Amino acid sequence: MCGRYTLTSPAQQIAEVFGVLVPAVSWVSRYNIAPGTDIPVVRASAEGGRQLDSLHWGLVPSWMAERPTRRPMINARSETVAEKPSFRSAFRKRRCLVPADGFYEWQKAPGGKKPYLMRRPDQAPFALAGLWEHWEGNGGETLESCALLTTTPNGQMEGIHDRMPVVLAPQAWASWLDTEIEPDQLSHLFAPVADDYFSAMAVTTRVNSPRYDDPLCLEPAGSRAALPPGTQGGLF
Repeated sequence: MCGRYTLTSPAQQIAEVFGVLVPAVSWVSRYNIAPGTDIPVVRASAEGGRQLDSLHWGLVPSWMAERPTRRPMINARSETVAEKPSFRSAFRKRRCLVPADGFYEWQKAPGGKKPYLMRRPDQAPFALAGLWEHWEGNGGETLESCALLTTTPNGQMEGIHDRMPVVLAPQAWASWLDTEIEPDQLSHLFAPVADDYFSAMAVTTRVNSPRYDDPLCLEPAGSRAALPPGTQGGLF
């Protein structure tokens, strides 16, 4: 799964990399983005270009009568996304890019799970494959939400976790956003990235708690930023 990620790159850099306008609102660096929050995504615009929008991370299918109160659908498995009722419509017609410059995964270890930060060696931003939905409640409430696609791990990730997010190469972004392209023509994009695409660093357990979203989350394991012993930190 992919349950936490980072986006610390400046707004101007994100705008240039993804071909969108610099956001008019203030841009805040995020060091521990957690499900249930609003995240920036890139979608196709009505004019045929791209636009940067803010969506709720935790997809709510349009056919749901009520907004779920239990654990949100934050990930969709790429192997079954075309068949699952919760995701298949969005996969056909509502695909998006999720800008990121790092993501976290937790390795099972004696004494508890050990968090790792995966980043490009140059710490440049990249695109995670996403899906989005528009939901309307009976009382007039509306919500635009999204989920991230996951795939099998590459050689580097195998020793850390059995899943990783789908990372889209820049040359695939146009196809992913083009809803005229049939889903069965996109399955080749779900292959994991090359083993040397990311560098892995064990980081402080501070990232275990969604309460913390600050530069200390990027500190190496064993630093003073770790959660105090006995402090409970959940992944959601």
